[in-house]
Amino acid sequence: MGSDTDAVFKALADPTRRFLLDALHERTGQTLGELCGSLAMARQSATQHLDVLEAANLISTVRSGRQKLHYLNPVPLHEMQERWIDKFEQPRLRVLSAVKRTAEERDVSQPTYVYVTYIASTADRVWDALTDADLTARYWGHANVSDWTVGSQWEHRRTDGSDVADVLGTVLEVDRPRRLVLTFGPPDGESTRVTFDLHQHGRIVKLTVTHEDIPTEKDYADAAHGWPAVLANLKSLLETGAPLPETPWEVPADA
Repeated sequence: MGSDTDAVFKALADPTRRFLLDALHERTGQTLGELCGSLAMARQSATQHLDVLEAANLISTVRSGRQKLHYLNPVPLHEMQERWIDKFEQPRLRVLSAVKRTAEERDVSQPTYVYVTYIASTADRVWDALTDADLTARYWGHANVSDWTVGSQWEHRRTDGSDVADVLGTVLEVDRPRRLVLTFGPPDGESTRVTFDLHQHGRIVKLTVTHEDIPTEKDYADAAHGWPAVLANLKSLLETGAPLPETPWEVPADA
């Protein structure tokens, strides 16, 4: 991991490259011309910076006709945060994060967690991976069971033969293969809301998970640890045919 980490640090050391990442965070999928317009920079110079970011896996590119589209890849930043920040500063940063969210979202009573990943697949395959009981059992450790029609119930069932559902909810919105909205919560706890948005870009699917109305800081921390782990396993299953060799949701957040 050392060389990969060095490449990320090198890429982030330049303010122009950080500006490019900020621009793609605001609106991902931009062309070189659009990014140059934001920077007032020559195309050759911008291309060199983008090459460094792509080498560090901080962005990915997809050809669309004659255009080359640039997409933000937050995974290396998330891995850096877990390795270099969370395990040292997690308690203090959680407090600061709570203060920041309170200041920025005064009109929102409960926080929202958002995670984005890019998967080399099709939107239909990713949709099936989110809704098919057998597929979810392979990478999630639970089977998502429902008829997936609006108003129906869904269950997140254990795969140990007990058929116990650790999470229950209602299907709120279904737009295959673009958008799925569910309520999400333990049988005896408070329900939250989870939205899966799928966007096909060439041979890559941008999957955005938005988890809203999270009631406590602990629940928010669990979501921030759980969703990246589950989606990394989903990504591995669809891209390689097998989930990750280690069950990611059982790995402590500070490991």
